Amino acid sequence: MRDRLNIPPTKSSLLDLKRRLVFLNEGYRLLERKRELLTRLVYEKLAEYRKLNVSARDAMKLAYRWLSVTQMRMGSQRIRQLAIGMPQGVEAKVLPRRNMSVQYPAVEIRKLPLLPVGILGTDASLDETRSSFSEMMVRAAQLAEIETALWRLLEEQRKTQKRVNALRYNVIPRYERTIAYIESTLEEEERNTLFQLKVLTQRA
Repeated sequence: MRDRLNIPPTKSSLLDLKRRLVFLNEGYRLLERKRELLTRLVYEKLAEYRKLNVSARDAMKLAYRWLSVTQMRMGSQRIRQLAIGMPQGVEAKVLPRRNMSVQYPAVEIRKLPLLPVGILGTDASLDETRSSFSEMMVRAAQLAEIETALWRLLEEQRKTQKRVNALRYNVIPRYERTIAYIESTLEEEERNTLFQLKVLTQRA
């Protein structure tokens, strides 16, 4: 990798490089700000994820506990028969959401009221099972939303960090070295010109 850009050492090149450097520094500041905001969002989503993960696990344990009770009281065959025509327990919509130029799905989900599935051959534990499974699905959908958002924010944070590092340690320093080189070259040329003028003046 070259230490500086391959640009002729002229005044116009110098002015152009200085203008570009201003934009690069501004871009660096914006990207650094974006990286900080993404980092904050990642930590917020991570806290939400940990909280919802515990809640979803608890909801799953409760749902399967009630399923075991219902299975003991009604039998697996009867549960399978009822499950065929079981009314929907939740209603969900998946909508796009965008945050810090990162798009991820937002899940709107709610439990629906329990509708009767039959009287003969059923047990009161069946309603508890249906309700707890609906709650489990709500928690699982919320957890999936947070997890998807978290992974996409992390990916965007990594990309932004790479861009920040590239500007900070590679692009901007190369521009600065090139500007210093051109300034030094132009100063040297100016000194040589002044020296030549001085010699010519002395000879005249």
